[in-house]
Amino acid sequence: MHDIVIVGAGPVGATLALALRDADLDVVVLDTRARGRTLRGDRSLALSHGARLILERQGVWPELAATPGGATPIAEIDISQAGGFGMTRLRAADVGLPALGYVASYRALQAALDAALARARVAVRHDVSATSVGGTAAYAAVELANGDGQPLLARLVAVADGTGGVVAGATRTRHDYGQVAIVAKVATDPKPDGVAWERFASAGPIALLPEGDRYGLVWSMSTALAEKRLAQDDAAFLGDLAHQLGSRAPRLVGVTDRRTFPLVLEFARETARSRCVALGNAAQTLHPVAGQGFNVGLRDAYGLAQAILDSPPDAIGTRAMLDLYAGSRRTDRMAGIAFTHGLVEIFGSDVAWLRWPRGLALTFLDAVLPAKRAFSRAMMFGLR
Repeated sequence: MHDIVIVGAGPVGATLALALRDADLDVVVLDTRARGRTLRGDRSLALSHGARLILERQGVWPELAATPGGATPIAEIDISQAGGFGMTRLRAADVGLPALGYVASYRALQAALDAALARARVAVRHDVSATSVGGTAAYAAVELANGDGQPLLARLVAVADGTGGVVAGATRTRHDYGQVAIVAKVATDPKPDGVAWERFASAGPIALLPEGDRYGLVWSMSTALAEKRLAQDDAAFLGDLAHQLGSRAPRLVGVTDRRTFPLVLEFARETARSRCVALGNAAQTLHPVAGQGFNVGLRDAYGLAQAILDSPPDAIGTRAMLDLYAGSRRTDRMAGIAFTHGLVEIFGSDVAWLRWPRGLALTFLDAVLPAKRAFSRAMMFGLR
């Protein structure tokens, strides 16, 4: 029987494994990818400064930062609303840091994590899919789709597969926003200078995130409107985007790689049960507004690693240990869920009477430096 089985070798699962690498524990990571296979596609991840610190502790950040286009720093975030007054600009200099966060290439991050797992000689089983994870008071069992019929047994199974659907008996709450996000790469003149743009527009929130010499676009809207905008030629699409962004944003000169994904809020009511624990998107999938989802997931992984390291081997996976872990993560996790959902409900609604309170909130945040610093630190490190 293993001490820890980690289902999923993506960024959250790999971070957990690396945080346990120096412990005298039998840890196995299950990866659906074949050995040596790289990711076909790429996407952008918003990393907070706190996420960078976690990756630095695992020895991953230097390789990611050295990869061309691997991680682009965000020095400032400009936040405004269309059709109303009020704006604020968050600055890294106001909190004494070189960057508020970073925009990372998922492919580059995964490559850096894979290399770190190999250097640390973490046991990774490739081309393996888990079909079910369940537990008893004594052990957890992982059923494999392509195994020999024998389940993997462990003191604790951490599910970081991105869905959490394999956890037997888990109950999940789902809220469909009835929207999709258009993501794309946008060229501007001038090129990005470390400023990210967050605009609460009539159709839905817009984020322009600096990625090397381009911006990554995340634009939320109804499915019907997204279909129309995907059918537009580049000039028409950029014209609509520029109109929604207003005059504050840089001039848009090109767009590539337009595609969509659905927007939902989904979270497990219990992240820990019967020697099983869900992490990252398996525990909570958040709306991309404010870029909190991935950062909450990394904090899940780091928090679980600390709980494991603080426990004697025979206590790993027990109800008492999992209750302590779940309690330590409850405030930050629920704050992330409430914060992103609240932003969508308040700022994502084009109701005229809401523009005044939204404008007042943005104006207050911009004018009161202690409030701005507190808000920035919560974005970077979460809530405890």
